[in-house]
Amino acid sequence: MLPPRAELIRDLAEWLPRQRWFGGKDGPIDELTIGTATELRTGDPALHHLVLDVRQNGTTDHYQLLLGVRRDLPDRLRHVEIGRDAGGTSSTGGKRVRVYDAAHDPDLTRTLLAALADGASIGPLRFHHAGGARIRTDLASLPITAEQSNTSLLFGDAYICKLFRRLSQGVNLDLEVNLALTRQGCAHVPAVHGWIELDPGEPGAEPVTLALLSDYLHTGADGWSLAIASVRDWFAYPLPAGDEWAELDAAVAGGDFAAEAERLGAATAQVHRALADAFGVTTVPAAEVRALAARMNAELTATCRAVPGLAPHAKALTGAFLDLAARTAPLAVQRVHGDYHLGQVLRTESGWALLDFEGEPARTQSERRALAHPLRDVAGMLRSFEYAARFLITKAGTVPTESGPHLETRAHAWAARNRAAFCRGYAAAGGADPAAHAVLMHAFEFEKAVYEVRYEARNRPAWLPVPLTSLAHLTA
Repeated sequence: MLPPRAELIRDLAEWLPRQRWFGGKDGPIDELTIGTATELRTGDPALHHLVLDVRQNGTTDHYQLLLGVRRDLPDRLRHVEIGRDAGGTSSTGGKRVRVYDAAHDPDLTRTLLAALADGASIGPLRFHHAGGARIRTDLASLPITAEQSNTSLLFGDAYICKLFRRLSQGVNLDLEVNLALTRQGCAHVPAVHGWIELDPGEPGAEPVTLALLSDYLHTGADGWSLAIASVRDWFAYPLPAGDEWAELDAAVAGGDFAAEAERLGAATAQVHRALADAFGVTTVPAAEVRALAARMNAELTATCRAVPGLAPHAKALTGAFLDLAARTAPLAVQRVHGDYHLGQVLRTESGWALLDFEGEPARTQSERRALAHPLRDVAGMLRSFEYAARFLITKAGTVPTESGPHLETRAHAWAARNRAAFCRGYAAAGGADPAAHAVLMHAFEFEKAVYEVRYEARNRPAWLPVPLTSLAHLTA
């Protein structure tokens, strides 16, 4: 029932660049081909799994698509139709059919649950369930539309299925790490129930991860939203007369976040310990640490050329990287989160949970998989507190006007209080005490700040004052 391949490829090439999860929006598609096409369900509607090979600027990326095919398309699915301007695509029988992104069709996504429950193999696709997992197959799905690089489906209040839209070679880090932590019995990650992979068809080659099914933490609230609510309360707290406002502690406002920050620090240390148990810890010699410091400094130099506003901080940042290079002791490294911030954690009724172990999206697969010292994650979260403290300042009309002259002082006070609480919780739960590792902490945090400056200058210029203002405090 699939349309002729030439017509389908034409429609896909027009539709794909408009999708939020498509990573090649900065240039035209040179060539699009269908790498694999697997029929998962026959009839009307039908379901096909496609891997699209997209060539741009001399490189080829691979994307997966659940393709639905219907004779008549319900109104609820018209917004995800592919090739709708053509009024449908011809099928091999000459009749017009409608093709669409079936991730939005609960009539078809149940097929995934059934295949996972059965441990099925369909063409090159392999469906696995975790040991002892019994997967329900009677749940309807609802896509989460806020995501950018992936698409996640909620199945009732039981599961969340993350579909990795842009595929990477080998086992996806999110599956590898979460599955290992599930087997460790770690209470701070959603338990993995199953996964889908693509057999590459080459002897010795690793399967490609397509999807991950895990617990849906339906009582969870993300850390970023909770932190922003706390900052808003703090900004709304009335200032006393005279100069006494400068001595105010952010704890006096309602919605203080410090206790949660401390609990989050403890949960982070426990996950780091579970990662060490699951994957081991190794050490790298001082020469590799010097090479790391050199790369940090090279990125700083390049970013200062691109963003002149960073230049006033360059001396302090270079000094931190030189201090790291001067270390003579080997450095313990292990698996870490790799892209740790308040948007990657959920506060549930039973505590904090960590999500999305894929690493920074701008990094290569090998860079994401690289081992690091756990304090690199700590530095990432400290940077996130700096962002949360200043986010509302960048959005006009979101804070009281009478607080305007003193907002940065308030932001700094909120960030300092919650940074200290997070570090206190991390150390108390057995993590390396950030206060006792100042050289590492300064280098990791400044490396992340340089990354932020480069990112904001390229993508969100209005946000550039956030990392630059925080650096003014940290390098003073």
